[in-house]
Amino acid sequence: MEGALFASRWVQRPGHVTEDDGGLPAGFRAAATAAGLKPGGALDVGLLVCDAPEATSAARFTRSSVVAAPVTLMRERSRLHALRVVVANSGNANAATGRQGLDEAARVQGAAAMAAGVDIDRVAVASTGVIGVALDGRAIVTALARLRPALHAAGDADFVKSMMTTDAFEKRAALTVQLPSGRVRLTAQAKGAGMIEPAFATMLCFVQTDAELAPETADLLLGVCVKRSFDRISVDGQLSTNDTAILMCSGSSGVRVAPESEDELRFGEALDALLRTLALSIVRDGEGARRIGRVVVRGGQPAAVERAARAVANSALVKTALHGADPNWGRIAQAVGGALRDGAPLAIDISIEGIEVCAGGTAVRHDAGLLAEAATGREIDYEIGLPGEGAETEVFFSDLGHEYVTINAEYTT
Repeated sequence: MEGALFASRWVQRPGHVTEDDGGLPAGFRAAATAAGLKPGGALDVGLLVCDAPEATSAARFTRSSVVAAPVTLMRERSRLHALRVVVANSGNANAATGRQGLDEAARVQGAAAMAAGVDIDRVAVASTGVIGVALDGRAIVTALARLRPALHAAGDADFVKSMMTTDAFEKRAALTVQLPSGRVRLTAQAKGAGMIEPAFATMLCFVQTDAELAPETADLLLGVCVKRSFDRISVDGQLSTNDTAILMCSGSSGVRVAPESEDELRFGEALDALLRTLALSIVRDGEGARRIGRVVVRGGQPAAVERAARAVANSALVKTALHGADPNWGRIAQAVGGALRDGAPLAIDISIEGIEVCAGGTAVRHDAGLLAEAATGREIDYEIGLPGEGAETEVFFSDLGHEYVTINAEYTT
């Protein structure tokens, strides 16, 4: 991925976590190939296999009401607590494709089960790309036949490339985690750059560990960490049809993460840091993004705080100002006011990079030169205070510039 994994000031590396050189944890293999779904012979089909028969897993999906065929198929046919295989393709989302789309997803699921030698209900299927175009499942089936002998422990590098669409850089990470009961590894591969909105994002993310987790523990930890990572990002305020996040646990290290133990706490801290830094890399990729922002809202009621934060993160006016390094805090005030209607006068506080610009709904004197300089950074902090106390939330978001328009104006052509 672009730059050091924990380069952002917004995500701290836990002391018991170190970055390593990559490759999958014990019990996992992966590979990728070109099936012709993307032009130019680019990698577009990836296969990830867990060799441990008793592997456990957990999954989270988009909350959109328009759902891609792979998501529907998995919800209906897969054992989401015991997945051993992921087959992912880019170049086609297989969304809004009706019965044919479901049939093609099932065809791919069956072929992946045969290639990996597992039951069909232990296979996850994921797609990303253009919506509303029929998927050539036969091409993927042919590709999967080539992938079985190519599977290897260092296949995560090609696997992540096979998921990329408008991504400008790879998003993968490998960590060594020292737990009280022993050392385990934690790796992940993600994709995403556009159609990103909290709830949770246009993204695929697959996480692997050689730790042993009960299905309930895996589900709890993934759910909590997704809420603090992929649920907290926005590029363009557009919710996807295909969002999928899966955690797979081989148990091959022999280290068991017991519920309500110090191991669970430490493992959860590592998973949280991993997913938050990957989520930030998606925002940083942001289809032409130059800068990223974090808006923190405090006070008031939880629902009001959440509405205000998302309104700022999704405001085209705020995002274009961020792109141009323009600390125009009036746009922030406008976004919050529009989200929290019928509450006038709203005594709002606003700070940018720690510089207070508004207190109690009124502009305050500040060093304009210092503020202008602070707005030129790669990461910009916005803090908003609402009347009341007790609630707090954050959203990470990208700016909005010319390249975003170019990419999306020409995406299907």
